[in-house]
Amino acid sequence: MGTMIQYLEKFGKYSFEEMPMTEVDSLVLCQLSYLKFDGMVPDVQEGSTGVTLKSVAEHPDFEKLFADVRYEKENRALFAGMVQGRRFRNMKLNYYTNVIEERWETQFSALTCFLDDGSAYVAFRGTDETIVGWKEDFNMAFLSPVPGQAYSVAYLNAVASRFSGDFYVGGHSKGGNLAVYSAMNCEEAIQKRILRIYSMDGPGFRPEVLERCGYDRIKERVVKILPHSSLVGMIFESDMHFQVVRSKTFGLLQHDPYTWQVVSNHLVRVNDLYERRKNMDNTLNEWILSLNEQQLRTFVDTLYQVIMASQATNLIEFTTEWKRSMNGIIAALKEVDGETQEVLKEIVKSLFEIARANRKRQAAEKAEAALKLLAPKKKPGNDVVNNVDA
Repeated sequence: MGTMIQYLEKFGKYSFEEMPMTEVDSLVLCQLSYLKFDGMVPDVQEGSTGVTLKSVAEHPDFEKLFADVRYEKENRALFAGMVQGRRFRNMKLNYYTNVIEERWETQFSALTCFLDDGSAYVAFRGTDETIVGWKEDFNMAFLSPVPGQAYSVAYLNAVASRFSGDFYVGGHSKGGNLAVYSAMNCEEAIQKRILRIYSMDGPGFRPEVLERCGYDRIKERVVKILPHSSLVGMIFESDMHFQVVRSKTFGLLQHDPYTWQVVSNHLVRVNDLYERRKNMDNTLNEWILSLNEQQLRTFVDTLYQVIMASQATNLIEFTTEWKRSMNGIIAALKEVDGETQEVLKEIVKSLFEIARANRKRQAAEKAEAALKLLAPKKKPGNDVVNNVDA
């Protein structure tokens, strides 16, 4: 077994006409959207025909692609693997956009890839290293649409109107959420052209959002894939229509798509999420849905205020300068007013109460199942004899 890097080494020699789109291709393109294509790929306003991946490799600003040091080594290997094979080398990239608006707590980026079989893939970037991008993820708990979701609909309508033919939409993490949201809310004529919508460990939606946006119109085309210890992708996951794949690591690190295992030209399936992880995810969702909008807003805003007090400009700096970050956090917690502190205590208390109730229910269910196994079984024919006697 390997990862998508080994997939490119083995299957990069095939064109999309020779081997149609696979779920691993989708994962590759979703990860490609994390690279910093600013100034290298035309934006929506330029009206260009696009540039090939090969030409990007020859761009003087090529090194800027890998500014995100978290996955620099893996991203370099991914790009090299794509350029070396026929499958992606001459793929055209167009309509790149990258918007960061701290005032509106928005981080949005997307890229459209044109494949050699005539189809296209609209890839939405997930949460990058910016703190404002992280905050927007949490805003999804009580706001809909968040600005990034609204941007995704406008982007899909604008881009899909500039080319003909069918296409795919996808994204990893928050990008998966944006892919589904934009597909639900785009123009009807554009929606009909969508072949599949890929959400790679992307958070779901509050039930009222799915109903309001007409999720039923697209649900048969949604492919949601989660690692077997998913947290992000299980947020607001109520329909449970997802596929689970194996990761070579554990816990929250499984959110990293470079850890997802590949055999041949597909991801390795497992039966289900880890039981303990599933119980934790269900508890978290129940808790979020039990809070009103003001409680959620207070919780998220205070959390953001505390993180910002670390004076880190991005999440990489926040984690590398851990001691300084923690000093800022401790100081910020002391500054939270008494009323907010009481609200936060009540909110956190409710989480533990729900978790405790869920544990009791699960224990009762297990005890009941065990009793059923121990109960003596009726002898064959007893029911018939009783009926005759009656």
